[in-house]
Amino acid sequence: MNQTPMITKQQRYKKVRRVTLIGSAVDFLLGVMKIIAGLVAHSQALIADGIHSLSDLATDFFVLYAAKHAHKEADESHPYGHGRIETLATVGLGVSLILIASGIAYDAVLRLNDPDKLLQPGLLALVVAAISIVAKEGIYRYTMNMARSLRSDMLMANAWHSRSDAITSVVVVIGITGAMFEYSFLDAVAAVAVAVMIAKIGVDLVRDSSKELIDTALEPQAIEAIREQIASVSGVRAMHMLRSRKSAGDAFVDVHIQVDPRLSVSDGHQVGDNVRQQIMDNIDIVSDVTVHIDPENDEFDSPCKALPSREKVLGELKQQWSQFPDVVVENVTLHYLSGEIHVDLDLPLDTLKNKNDAKVLVQKLKQAVSSLSYIRNVQIRFVA
Repeated sequence: MNQTPMITKQQRYKKVRRVTLIGSAVDFLLGVMKIIAGLVAHSQALIADGIHSLSDLATDFFVLYAAKHAHKEADESHPYGHGRIETLATVGLGVSLILIASGIAYDAVLRLNDPDKLLQPGLLALVVAAISIVAKEGIYRYTMNMARSLRSDMLMANAWHSRSDAITSVVVVIGITGAMFEYSFLDAVAAVAVAVMIAKIGVDLVRDSSKELIDTALEPQAIEAIREQIASVSGVRAMHMLRSRKSAGDAFVDVHIQVDPRLSVSDGHQVGDNVRQQIMDNIDIVSDVTVHIDPENDEFDSPCKALPSREKVLGELKQQWSQFPDVVVENVTLHYLSGEIHVDLDLPLDTLKNKNDAKVLVQKLKQAVSSLSYIRNVQIRFVA
């Protein structure tokens, strides 16, 4: 479910901002420290890892941007909000990471092909890489705990990003250690491995963000969870045309639900409101739900699309019943079902001179409209 009422949206934003700013500070310090140590200690892999850490800053800033604008109200020009700005920026970030990774790998391959250009990293590089592992693992655990507390998928993704940086640093340690034991090529090989990891992050960012731009549906697990929530609402007979899409950290859902066709408009609307609230309360990623109320399944075709409009039906009913001057056609309810129309007619009780006239009058009224092929049946009530 969403965060408890004890935590306001503003408080939640402040928590997200705090954990992200702490992670950003660590990423910046580690990035600068790795690059400087890599230059001093002659470790190409450590320099590459430093660039990776600095690249995490961009992700942190995107998280901050998303958190800041998560509660920005939609306007007339952007009825679904402004989340796609973040999506476009993330695509740009992914492309940049891929280009950076390509440059790192290209330089490392050149060094592998020319042994004279291989660097000889020292103990300083090894110490800095080890510090990075401890620091990034700590940030991972801190961010993940906060993500679980706030039920934030965005923070959870950022936590895993920190864990990937820790794994990258492990690879760097292996490369530096090998180079210190006269296996100089291992540092360059480690740089290539780091470049591959950076490129993978970039490719994932571009792929996932591109899916959002073309309105790709939510993951099957999320769709199934939404279906379960809808089915749990009293009054829902079935559902169809369940559609979903994402915009940054938000998801939008459209669904058609079937209810008892004899429900009043307000009653059916209430069932739809209950469905919307059930999803919003229990599926954290969903920010808005549009519910369409159906009396029957119209997923592939509407069986009643060829039927006449209400105005035309009422006009023909009045014409057919005009032969009964005591009948006032006012309260008529039409039910469009299975390609036919069911009519409910309420007549004043004083229409009858005596109760024995009811059966005769009902038969006459039904017989009068029997020529209308689209009328399935007529139900008549006499009300006081």
